[in-house]
Amino acid sequence: MTSAAMPNQDRQAILFGLGAVALWSTVATAFKVALGYMSPLELMWLASAVSWLLMGVLVMRQGLLGQALRRGWRTAAWAGLMNPVAYYLVLFGAYARLPGQEAMALNYTWALAMAFLAVPILGQRLTRTDVVAGLIAYSGVWVIATRGQVLDVAFADPLGVGLALASTLLWALYWLLNVRDARPPLVAQWQNFSVGLPVLTLLMLLGPGFSWHGWAALGAGVYVGLFEMGIAFVLWQLAVHRVSRTARVSNLIFLSPPVSLLLLYLVVGEPILLSTLVGLLLILGGLGLQQWQKAPRAAVQESS
Repeated sequence: MTSAAMPNQDRQAILFGLGAVALWSTVATAFKVALGYMSPLELMWLASAVSWLLMGVLVMRQGLLGQALRRGWRTAAWAGLMNPVAYYLVLFGAYARLPGQEAMALNYTWALAMAFLAVPILGQRLTRTDVVAGLIAYSGVWVIATRGQVLDVAFADPLGVGLALASTLLWALYWLLNVRDARPPLVAQWQNFSVGLPVLTLLMLLGPGFSWHGWAALGAGVYVGLFEMGIAFVLWQLAVHRVSRTARVSNLIFLSPPVSLLLLYLVVGEPILLSTLVGLLLILGGLGLQQWQKAPRAAVQESS
């Protein structure tokens, strides 16, 4: 790869990354709209079916279907139960109980959860910066959970907050356990949904059953499966694999929360709470500190 080609490739990667972030900025609103029509399990089933179809088409178009059918299913057997089944059911449960702005902000702490879980799972060491970043970010969690009443230990919705934080642990744990996953990302995603969808179908049959909630509900569910679980994932993978330095696209994720808050206000009609703004600033501050710590290391590794 020539040095002249690098800037153009980075520009393409940033465009892909911006596309993914733009789609992720809409999903908190899409979650709240969809959950206004159906239960978390119903939304999970519909979105997973749409995403499974999309990923299947992409796998076939890239000539990966043979590989996907032959190997990788031992990993998919447990990975599919974590993502999509466990993670999204817990996440949708949080969105069903909390204002979208709170669930969205709390979910952003998954990167810090990953740093802490990497200590026992991967044998990594925490730095002072990791600890300080965690204290800053989780002080933001406290502000959001208490809705600004930081000296009051009575949370506004303890179960909703617990579900939101549990989703960050599940997401972080999923990626840490997949560090050595040799499957191509598209194949892994399709196989995981191939495992998860039958489980969700069984849960639907044993639970609420299949009901028609109207075209608006269908559209919201299809949107979640198509964009949050599908196209955004593909765009982000393209961005990460094409960029010369990962930090150039990973920092784009900080653009998503302000847009998410604005959409929740305009579309769902959620008033933006001061406690959410303060808590989100603390969470993003902690994440930014963590990113700043990683950037010098990445630059040294990529220049060597």
